[in-house]
Amino acid sequence: MAKNKILIIAATFAVVCIVIVTQRTTILSAVLQKGMERQFAANTLNELTDGLHLALCGAGGPMPAPKASGPCIVVVAGKKLFIVDTGTDGPRNILRMGYQLGDIDAVFLTHFHSDHIDGLGELGTLRWAAGANTNPLPVYGPEGVSQVVNGFNQSYGSDFVYRHEHHGDAVAPKSGAGLSPKEFVQPPLGELSTLINDGDLRVDALRVNHYPVNPAVGYRFSYKGRSLLISGDTVKSKNIEQFAKDVDLLVHEALAPNLVGMMNTAAKNINNPILERITHDILDYHASPSDAAETARDANVGHLLYYHIVPPLIVPGQSQLFLDGAEKIFNSYTIGVDGMSFSMPAGSTEVIKTSSGL
Repeated sequence: MAKNKILIIAATFAVVCIVIVTQRTTILSAVLQKGMERQFAANTLNELTDGLHLALCGAGGPMPAPKASGPCIVVVAGKKLFIVDTGTDGPRNILRMGYQLGDIDAVFLTHFHSDHIDGLGELGTLRWAAGANTNPLPVYGPEGVSQVVNGFNQSYGSDFVYRHEHHGDAVAPKSGAGLSPKEFVQPPLGELSTLINDGDLRVDALRVNHYPVNPAVGYRFSYKGRSLLISGDTVKSKNIEQFAKDVDLLVHEALAPNLVGMMNTAAKNINNPILERITHDILDYHASPSDAAETARDANVGHLLYYHIVPPLIVPGQSQLFLDGAEKIFNSYTIGVDGMSFSMPAGSTEVIKTSSGL
């Protein structure tokens, strides 16, 4: 009897295997179809509780890294979706995180270094065509943003024509093509420039020091009693400390001088004068992890998130070298990677990590 049961089970298994092999294309197609439907229907924006939310669509700087694309940050306030800087691969990471590009309300640029703007054209085009938007994407930035935006619009001009002629107004209405500059004057030290003040939501710009890059700003978002500040590229700044006072989340750039120094030595040893010069020059206009930790401590912030990580962290244990003692200065911190996200629910004091990365 036991032998017969084994034979029956074996025969059944064999039949199942034969069905799977002979029908694998049909099965794969059905699974793929359902997967596409779930992916297309997904919208992280609709799943978030009321509050202030942040996700890293790019945690790195200009150097290639496996888990840190060019600087790019998603900020959600209620149902408003904003992007701060548009570094390489940022638009695609936004999609990977389940946000719909057509829902983006505006972009905020901190400054005009190439690694902070090189995804802007792609983001604007995808936002237009993915949402059949009838108005161009607003792009906020300090003096000079109009030149940047107009340059992208000119470069993508032919693409706008092609997509409209191919898809028509149902997908690519002419009125929504491209980007619309929202230029403001970089505020003086000790002052904020209020860009949006709409009921529960307020967005302010503040001056930062990224000399010789000028203008350069950071942004402070406030929504229903929750707050976050994004530093942009900067050295340690009393201005950031002032306006980060008691914010729930400080998102601060960080360059590790010890690791960049190792790069500089390596460049010397292989006789690469260009890399040697670059790794010397970049030290004087970025904050170190300890600088960011001191700012977080002195401003009494809830949590510190490191982004614009330089150099890339690719070796196990390298994060400790990157911090180089910063964890002893302020211990409520996270080193950012692509896809990492945080939520600050309205009516709460919690800062909740909702994703550890893509």
